[in-house]
Amino acid sequence: MSDWNNKTACSEIESFGFAIMPQVLDDDAIASLLDAIEKKLSSNLDPAESLKGQGVVVGGRNLLTMVPESLTCWRHAPVLDLLRELLGEEAGLVRGLYFDKPPERSWSLPWHKDRTIAVQQHRSPSPAFSKPTVKAGVPHVEASEFHLNRMITLRIHLDAMTNENGPLRVLPGSHLSKKGEIESEGAAKTISVSAGDIFVMRPLLTHCSIASQPGTRLHRRILHLEFSADRTLPDGYEWAHFEPVFLRERIAPHA
Repeated sequence: MSDWNNKTACSEIESFGFAIMPQVLDDDAIASLLDAIEKKLSSNLDPAESLKGQGVVVGGRNLLTMVPESLTCWRHAPVLDLLRELLGEEAGLVRGLYFDKPPERSWSLPWHKDRTIAVQQHRSPSPAFSKPTVKAGVPHVEASEFHLNRMITLRIHLDAMTNENGPLRVLPGSHLSKKGEIESEGAAKTISVSAGDIFVMRPLLTHCSIASQPGTRLHRRILHLEFSADRTLPDGYEWAHFEPVFLRERIAPHA
């Protein structure tokens, strides 16, 4: 990561809503993580946790409790330095998801912002939280922009992401727009990364995911991890899972 500059990356994230951290996981780490995720999700009988299409795993929820490797695979010094700078010493890992676009099982998502968080239980109405739902047995709510602005998502890419296998598209700077504002798609940027890169983004960055090209033989597998600056939430709400970032001594050597 000789070309990585933490100060520059923080500036890009604040201005544009995202940055790319290159070459965090090596091939062996990727293979080990994929093996752990896919074995667990393939054996899981709960269709809400292991999302399948014609017998093929295309996604999964509750990764933090199902796949212990998701709690540690990202714990490299440059990642910790970035999380400390962006979120502070009280930061915690609060949700883990897995996405794949297998060959011949592709999918797409329209433009959106990530507004939903996982909580212990639905509480009484709150100015900070709304639209209660349950996903894979876990209560979720839509969080206020205040709390979402105090979060960071790490998308750990386990395959290269190219125009062929359904890349992410983003609207740079859209994390700064107000709710309900109409954003122009004219400045949309298609994201390309290598396997082992981490795409760092603010949840309120407007993004979409396009389908893979017909006939591709490429997967597009991602471990999606969400972090918050806040250990506690208002109005009696609690995170469904909160794994402190800076209370562990285990830091993996950088690949």
